[in-house]
Amino acid sequence: MRKSVILSSALALSVLGLPALAQDLDDALAGARNTIGLLEYCQAEGHIDGAAIEVQNKIVAMLPAAGDADKVEAAYAKGKEGILSVNGVEQNIKDADAQGSSQAEVCKQMSDALIAMGAQLPQ
Repeated sequence: MRKSVILSSALALSVLGLPALAQDLDDALAGARNTIGLLEYCQAEGHIDGAAIEVQNKIVAMLPAAGDADKVEAAYAKGKEGILSVNGVEQNIKDADAQGSSQAEVCKQMSDALIAMGAQLPQ
């Protein structure tokens, strides 16, 4: 199956590299909270369980508070609607079906990456 390059790249940035690539802390927090929203969307759709959400919440808890709480909360709200939002690039994961993938597959990839990352976090 052909996967969306934009969606795959944005997911990689969101899940794996956003804090290092973010323009500022608020961008990192917005991306991290957007990921939580996306994971919650995926869980509500029945594609994943809550394990990845726990990991992402642990990651967010390690970051300092946001300077622009409205920006961070708006990113979270977009995630809850199924919209990946990373540094101004937005992709609706509902479009995955039309791009040769599926929502379930995208959700599982994101969840698996976070669970693997969580295994590396300090307990």
